[in-house]
Amino acid sequence: MTLLRGVVTAHGDLAHGLVRAVEEISGVRGALVPVSNADCDRTELERRLAEAMGDGPGVVFVDMPSGSCLFAALHDLRGWHDVRVVTGVNLAMLLDFVFHRELAVDAAVARAVETGARAIVVR
Repeated sequence: MTLLRGVVTAHGDLAHGLVRAVEEISGVRGALVPVSNADCDRTELERRLAEAMGDGPGVVFVDMPSGSCLFAALHDLRGWHDVRVVTGVNLAMLLDFVFHRELAVDAAVARAVETGARAIVVR
């Protein structure tokens, strides 16, 4: 069974912080790879993303629904089969993903997105 790989890409240190938090909470190490856009241009960010994703299958979780991280992910991964890009990453979404990496990519994405959306609550 091939486990899905997760790549978290975000501005500044956010990706590293999210990945560290998931690892601390879940105890699961190596399921997510952080990629920052810090100190690089789009070409370098695309290279970082491709290296982090490897051969797939997997999911690229992006911090915002626009910007350099999303554009690099969409451009670089456009032709890849079994790689999806999800924007609006949050901690709940990533925690769900690391515990369901054995699923097919679309099923894992659906779960993670649903969990992430349910985690957004106004009180």
